[in-house]
Amino acid sequence: MSKICIIFGTRPEIIKLSPIIRCSKKSNITTIFTGQHYDYDLGLKFIEDLGLPRPDYAMKLSKNNPAMQTGQIITNLSKILPKTGADTVMVQGDTNTVLAGAISALKSQIPISHVEAGLRSFDWRMPEEHNRIATDHISELLFASTGTSKKNLVNEHVHGKIFVVGNTAIDAVEQNLSIAEKKSSIQIDGNFALLTLHRAENVDKKNILSGIIDGIIKSGERFVFPVHPRTKKRLYEFGLDKKIKNSDVIMTDAVGYFDILFLMKKCNFIVTDSGGIQEEATSSKIRKKVLVARTRTDRPEAVQAGFSEIIGTGSDSICKSIVNMTKTSWKPKGVSPYGNGRTAEKILKITGNFF
Repeated sequence: MSKICIIFGTRPEIIKLSPIIRCSKKSNITTIFTGQHYDYDLGLKFIEDLGLPRPDYAMKLSKNNPAMQTGQIITNLSKILPKTGADTVMVQGDTNTVLAGAISALKSQIPISHVEAGLRSFDWRMPEEHNRIATDHISELLFASTGTSKKNLVNEHVHGKIFVVGNTAIDAVEQNLSIAEKKSSIQIDGNFALLTLHRAENVDKKNILSGIIDGIIKSGERFVFPVHPRTKKRLYEFGLDKKIKNSDVIMTDAVGYFDILFLMKKCNFIVTDSGGIQEEATSSKIRKKVLVARTRTDRPEAVQAGFSEIIGTGSDSICKSIVNMTKTSWKPKGVSPYGNGRTAEKILKITGNFF
């Protein structure tokens, strides 16, 4: 059986790698937590909440600058990876941790397995785009979620082997929703829509964030809005918090994974700029329409399947899309384009056969 070193640093990575960790024998994997983005202790607590074993290695980062942070992870991993005896280093997604893990593995002469390979927004403003493209081109095994992702990889002539396996986000929803419904502390009555915003290209520019918030408020719809720390800072900096307090938008502090799953299950529909939510909403246990507050998306399959709709970031466009949504009785057709919740099993079988 192959020995896999799994590296993760942010909550989305922990969530999407958790099904693979659960499906693996403890003796066959080594896990490394880089602590990127989140409080170190809260990150470890989240791993515990998901019922995952404590990481074999965990690091505390002292750098916030993206380049310095990536460099620090590479330096730390260069000391750890030779100790693991791994046949492959597995990373997921498009964070600084992913890029650092891939570079460290390459320089340590350990083959890289990239989960969720081939995602493309074709938007160079997004740092995630830089990370995912670089990682795809130095990976040996590329686990694409869909045929569209595979096509992106083929068009770029990557040298690694490509496998279409689905997305572990669906596995995670299937495994964790029942836990979320028991553990969630959210209490809300009546009909509501869910709003989440966190992308730098949306929240760091006053004119864009103002347009999104204006459109949300003008729609007259009742929203629950768990506010990401980055977004919260900008809302107060731009004076938008006062507008929200005088509207039907209910602002809350940022919530955890279980609470987001609970809100997704209970809401009427979702407005978001999150890529992960676009995937999760297609799960057979959620199946909610997502209005994407962006001008393009790296999850085109959800749009093609009718689960998502790109509504832009302008006030009028957002308002009109929300009003139209409340006037229709949308029901999903077909199944999730991201698989049936068995992606982790496929990945481990392929990895075992290859190494």
